Amino acid sequence: MRRMLSGVRMAAPLRIRDFRLLWSGLTVSLVGDGVFYVALAWQVYELSNAPTALSVVGVAMTVPQVAFLLLGGVLSDRMDRRRIMLAADVTRGVAVGAIGLLSLSGHLKLWHVAVLAAVYGAGAAFFGPAFDAIVPDIVPADLLGEANALEQFVRPIALRMGGPALGGALIAVWGSGGAFLVDAGSFLVSAAFLLAVRGRGAPARADSEPPPSAVREIREGYTYVRSHVWLWGTFVAASFAYLLFMGPTEVLLPFVVRNDLGGSAGDLGMVFAVGGIGAVAASLVMGQRGQPRRHMTFVYTTWAVATFAVAGYGLATLPWHLMAACFVFNALESAGTIVWSTTKHRLVPPALLGRVSSYDWFVSIGLLPVSFALTGPAAALLGARGALVAAGVLGGVVTIGFLFLPGMRAIERDQAPAPAPLDAEAPVAALIP
Repeated sequence: MRRMLSGVRMAAPLRIRDFRLLWSGLTVSLVGDGVFYVALAWQVYELSNAPTALSVVGVAMTVPQVAFLLLGGVLSDRMDRRRIMLAADVTRGVAVGAIGLLSLSGHLKLWHVAVLAAVYGAGAAFFGPAFDAIVPDIVPADLLGEANALEQFVRPIALRMGGPALGGALIAVWGSGGAFLVDAGSFLVSAAFLLAVRGRGAPARADSEPPPSAVREIREGYTYVRSHVWLWGTFVAASFAYLLFMGPTEVLLPFVVRNDLGGSAGDLGMVFAVGGIGAVAASLVMGQRGQPRRHMTFVYTTWAVATFAVAGYGLATLPWHLMAACFVFNALESAGTIVWSTTKHRLVPPALLGRVSSYDWFVSIGLLPVSFALTGPAAALLGARGALVAAGVLGGVVTIGFLFLPGMRAIERDQAPAPAPLDAEAPVAALIP
């Protein structure tokens, strides 16, 4: 098996025991997340068949996620990142399980969903930065590109293919409540894998001085980000793009499937699944070809075209039109994300990576509550389809515009990461028990 995997460049990090465990837990959790997003949309539209209802839940979930991200980044640079991820998994599992039990008992109200979604979002605020920062702790620098490609390979398979398809089937058999309980169980499985990962303690510091205050550490992270155009410019670009297209996509795509096309939860799952196929294809290609030399240009070009594809959701008149748009969006978004994550992992100092990742999440999704809040009024003004077309066009224009920010492409000349070598047996073998 090892000989077979050694011929597949992207599979090289799986020879590392702790990364295998981390990746396996992530895979199970992502399947659960795919179930969750289908079940959440369907459950909310069953409670109130209006885009405004899902917008309210989206605001409730994203506000605490944004609010706690910087604290999550500080803690991930101070504490054992594995323990932070464990706590986040348990928290989210309890919240999702409570939604499931209330749904099955017939007592679920919209405000219950909003409150428990807020707890879910708070857990995600701590998990995201810790996961971003723990990968370089486990994987050698020359395999980070492959590790990120593996994540982007399994993410669409689990989150956009297997999870939504399973979610649609579960809803058909057990209702949304049963689907939520399956998702809750996935968090427990993920936590079990994390328990098997060897603890690494708090990240090493350059000196033996006690850690500074949380405020000072947040300020240090801000200073570092502010001094690098490629970091803060990309964070701001993502923030405006997400403001324009994320709320409409999450709220109005299920609405179009359910109301305009008369589809079922299974149909919505199929749309997501085809998008997952696109992302898998992109991950396979990127995992084999390595890091492009003009990496920032590649990131912005793929992300911009992916965002333009959101307009296809509004233009679709048949289910396969939605599937085609979802395929293009996910394929290009994944390709850009692999290159972006690898660039960040290679160029940001390990001691700052948790905080930089938290700023990445904080700024990028900082306007998501506003995006969800504006989706309902936008749909009322332009119609669901018109809002989706406007979101894709405007989001794509904004994204590509930031590529021309002065200094954005300087690292392509000064610090362009070289493609990782295929033969990485020596450093990897030392980490295999």
